[in-house]
Amino acid sequence: MATAVSKPAPAKKRTARNIALGVLAVVVLLLVWNWSSLKGQARVGTAYGAHIACSCRYVEGRDMASCETDKEAGMALVSFSDDPENKRVTASVPFLAEAVAERRGAFGCVQLNEAEIDAL
Repeated sequence: MATAVSKPAPAKKRTARNIALGVLAVVVLLLVWNWSSLKGQARVGTAYGAHIACSCRYVEGRDMASCETDKEAGMALVSFSDDPENKRVTASVPFLAEAVAERRGAFGCVQLNEAEIDAL
């Protein structure tokens, strides 16, 4: 009776796969280790970005494309969305943070707190 014998994967393929899995494990560990720091930096970046973009858009009267150029170094992941009807700008970093700033007359642009954001 004949039995099927499978060939083991070549050593080069196993080595490349093991290296890739090792690199992935290191990346995941670094993300887990630094998660609170990353989340804190994202919260600061979105709060700053929302305020600056709101002031740019609704105090200075520039368009959002122009306001995107006001980002500081390191804010590449912060994205803006504009709500012209309510004179409001939302800044966000996916999965980490979101902040909203709104034009309120003579006060200029004001950060909304969590309760105000939840009420939107």
